[in-house]
Amino acid sequence: MGNTVIMDKNAIRRTVIRLSHEVLEGNFSLDDVVLVGIKRRGEMVAMRIQKYLAQQSGQEIPCAGIDIRTFRDDVNTAQLPTPSEILPFDVTGKVVILCDDVLHTGRSVRAAIEGLFTIGRPQGVRLLVLADRGGREVPVRADFVGKNIPAAKGERIQFDMEELGAAEDRVYITKLG
Repeated sequence: MGNTVIMDKNAIRRTVIRLSHEVLEGNFSLDDVVLVGIKRRGEMVAMRIQKYLAQQSGQEIPCAGIDIRTFRDDVNTAQLPTPSEILPFDVTGKVVILCDDVLHTGRSVRAAIEGLFTIGRPQGVRLLVLADRGGREVPVRADFVGKNIPAAKGERIQFDMEELGAAEDRVYITKLG
């Protein structure tokens, strides 16, 4: 069965630029903002947002990816990583813009927030996603949404990203099974 392309490279670029402007228009100083992307694709989203924020504001916003495997509720981990293994900067007192590609059940976001609070106490956490497909299992909502893409249980929203080896950026829906 074929893939239905929802967003091409140019649509994704425009969406990232719009989301960056929404972050700039937020009610907080960029001096207090850090970007944290949920590895792997969310980290790439955060890096793209960082690039546009720097172009628009002249400020270099701290940016890193968080590995949520240790904080997932379906994995039993005996030892937590040290704070410096989680992120290379402190989040205490900062507004964390937590970035991901697709918001679905909310479990990845929950795990990322748990990881953030393991290493500090942010002033606030705002969620930025390129796509929201619905289907929550935990009460999570995004503050910044690129595109709402309702999808059925038997469908998957997939982001191909050049940074991760794709020939071209695109967002598409595939049917599972």
